[in-house]
Amino acid sequence: MLLYGALNIKNRFLAMYKQANAGHVGCSLSVTEMLTFVRFGWMKEDDEIILSKGHAAAALYSMLAEDGTLSEEDIKTFYKNDTYLAAHPPVNKIKRIPFATGSLGHGLSLAAGLGLAQKLKKKDKQIFCITSDGEINEGSTWEAALFIAHHNLTNVIWLIDRNKLQGYGRTEDVMKLEPLDKKLEAFGFNVLIADGHDFEALEKVKVESEKLKVPTAIICNTKKGHGWKTYEDKVDCHYLPMKDDQYSLITEEVKKDFELRIDRITD
Repeated sequence: MLLYGALNIKNRFLAMYKQANAGHVGCSLSVTEMLTFVRFGWMKEDDEIILSKGHAAAALYSMLAEDGTLSEEDIKTFYKNDTYLAAHPPVNKIKRIPFATGSLGHGLSLAAGLGLAQKLKKKDKQIFCITSDGEINEGSTWEAALFIAHHNLTNVIWLIDRNKLQGYGRTEDVMKLEPLDKKLEAFGFNVLIADGHDFEALEKVKVESEKLKVPTAIICNTKKGHGWKTYEDKVDCHYLPMKDDQYSLITEEVKKDFELRIDRITD
């Protein structure tokens, strides 16, 4: 069940952040369900996934441990000297990480290149790209969007982690994005909107996207720090490392959120 996988992924990367005394907890919590669904509920084994918001690398590594690509021994090296599990994803080190990311605004361009290559080769391989909403400030993202629409790269699935926060504040205060859906539609995308923490909602947009004949952009409404009640939807959780009491509290809150969601399914 996807919920169990998401719980395992969260618990693993929370422990990773704690031992490393590192931040970016909030952005990993906002993207967990999206990563879980794409990997275990959508993509085929030969498909590619690009996490453009590379500062959420711990969530990506934890997902790759969940699918067996990485071992638990690998995970213990996170953020340590000589590790290949660095703060941002590396290139040519780990299966399923085709590019180094985290220099924001590059991921969609990389996905566009892969998508065009597959189209020219007449392959049915899909390219999934998960971006933050803050990196949509970058002009390279819009250039990539134009390129994808122009070449009708329906094999590129663009998911946007729309948590409405970035490193320096709320996205609408830093650089206004709304109406994001209308802007993306004007660029030639069919835009779908989903609750990025709800697997049923993600399943619905998956089914809908498979019917479309134009490129798809999925705006996934999320909360930064999802489940971390003290810091949920607050900019502090972008960089804040966890103290011992915070770590104990967040792991308990993540467990309670999981139990409530299981109860809703079984009622």
